[in-house]
Amino acid sequence: MTATITAALAAALAVAPAAPAQPAILGAVTVLPPPRTDGTVAVERTLAQRRSLRSFAPRPLALADAGQLLWAAQGVSDAAQGRRTAPSAGATYPLVLYLVAGRVDGLPAGVHRYEPPAHRLAAVAGGDPRADIATAARGQRWLADAPALVVIAAQPQRTAARYGARAERYVAIEAGAAAQNLLLQAVALGLGGTLVGAFDDAALRRVVPLGNGEQVLAIVAVGHPR
Repeated sequence: MTATITAALAAALAVAPAAPAQPAILGAVTVLPPPRTDGTVAVERTLAQRRSLRSFAPRPLALADAGQLLWAAQGVSDAAQGRRTAPSAGATYPLVLYLVAGRVDGLPAGVHRYEPPAHRLAAVAGGDPRADIATAARGQRWLADAPALVVIAAQPQRTAARYGARAERYVAIEAGAAAQNLLLQAVALGLGGTLVGAFDDAALRRVVPLGNGEQVLAIVAVGHPR
């Protein structure tokens, strides 16, 4: 009987959901593990295997993997000149990334702004807003199941100051390049993701505290395949 009870308790613990992460403290800084610049998965394989993923396992995302994804999208790859992993018209770098952490090991739940030069995160909102973001994204409820969301925003004026009216298309091109970098990196890490462009801008602004002049271009959900 004792053995049966012990086995039942072990089984219950194995399927019990992980405790929710503590909410982030506004302004708290998290230094990310250094990004890796080599790996064991060929870029051709990531291209062949990349597919949109909308069903995520409950497994949390490792902090190192979250940092690697952000670096792949907008990280600094040439410290001497400040060049980044994605191309940018005139190196104006208008993109701003926000990591919405719901289940990321070692990272409080909340919205964190990625700071590429220092490869770190700064908390701009506490709590877990994934369900609210899913609602803002035209009710795409599966977004709330992803352990993390990457919100790709931009400050178009950075590029417009140099290129005028053509800045709009340049910023869109850059966002696409950053998103593809992130998605291919996800495949290389054994993860998956989906790029989302359908959302209510005003509703999303109420959830993600954007900086002055910033606008959201896309959301990328990432996590382990179910």
